[in-house]
Amino acid sequence: MQEQPESPLAPGLTARVELTVTDADTALALGSGDVPVLGTPRVVALAEAATVAAVAPGMPAGSTSVGVRVELEHRTATPVGRTVSAHAELVKVDGRRLVFEVTVTDGGAVAAQGRVERALVDRQRFVERAARA
Repeated sequence: MQEQPESPLAPGLTARVELTVTDADTALALGSGDVPVLGTPRVVALAEAATVAAVAPGMPAGSTSVGVRVELEHRTATPVGRTVSAHAELVKVDGRRLVFEVTVTDGGAVAAQGRVERALVDRQRFVERAARA
């Protein structure tokens, strides 16, 4: 059995990303509903962007991370024009598996909260395998 190299990433890494909601970000535009408020698929994408940003500075050369699991509770409706902020913290590193706690806020309110798991992969091998699939 081949041993996995130790990850250079450690718990405690954080990042915050912001989004000002536009018509293109709404449930109506994304096909996830029929209301003109921030759509859940866009909330998930924002949460994932925060996780990517948290580990980007320490990412090993030739590596990337890919999303493998998202558990997110979307709690409040955010209208067009409002700015939301996603904060991600790396809370666990288990070999190639990275686990993040993510909170999306709308002003002082928690709009969404949950966990995102990502896996460290060799970028070139991953893209080659995807092309063969």
